[in-house]
Amino acid sequence: MRLLLFAILLLTASNCVPAQSNSTPSAQASSPSSAAALPQDRHGGLSIAVDSYTDSERAKGKFGKSANPIPAGILPVEVFLKNETPHPIKVDLETVQLDVHFDSGDHQNLDWLSINRVATLIVHPGGTPSAPSERRFPIGLSTNKDKKVDNIAGQLRPFALDSGLVPPLGTTHGFLFFNMSHDFAAASKASLYVPDVSLLPDKAPLMFFEVPLASPPSSSPQASQD
Repeated sequence: MRLLLFAILLLTASNCVPAQSNSTPSAQASSPSSAAALPQDRHGGLSIAVDSYTDSERAKGKFGKSANPIPAGILPVEVFLKNETPHPIKVDLETVQLDVHFDSGDHQNLDWLSINRVATLIVHPGGTPSAPSERRFPIGLSTNKDKKVDNIAGQLRPFALDSGLVPPLGTTHGFLFFNMSHDFAAASKASLYVPDVSLLPDKAPLMFFEVPLASPPSSSPQASQD
């Protein structure tokens, strides 16, 4: 009788153990480990890799349907910064640009957009009557009273690359957004230009970085075989 009672209690306790959750955050960013296969420029102990989202379905899967910047003509570019030195590295994000060569023969250097500006273009693709200028790194509370814009900005902000400080032997990544005016084909001929990088604490400058958004064609022996 005692053995039977003990078996019943043991079986009951085992059924009460909670199951582990398999859910993951919907806004989880891409793994930096995937950056090894991406176009990149590497020197001075820093590697910069890029992943441009030119496909609308892919962008919708990342940012959600309502915050997808592709229909507004905006190109999201995920930037991966990997520091292989024992010292912090500072990347001046304010001077980062997208160097674009259009099919028309025109050449243009595009500044990246603030999150509020991206959200405004998504909500108001035709423009707003009065769009005040704003810092790309806003300080304090936003003065934007458009609730739709604020909502979209809130969805995009967790994905943004908001700091250029890369810790020793560390990595950081996030998105920069560029207004391509719907000419996403030009992204295949564009490069991310990063001119101002320094090694701390001495602020020793590193040579500029230039990372093509498109991977170069393979030149391996197997690629040339019939």
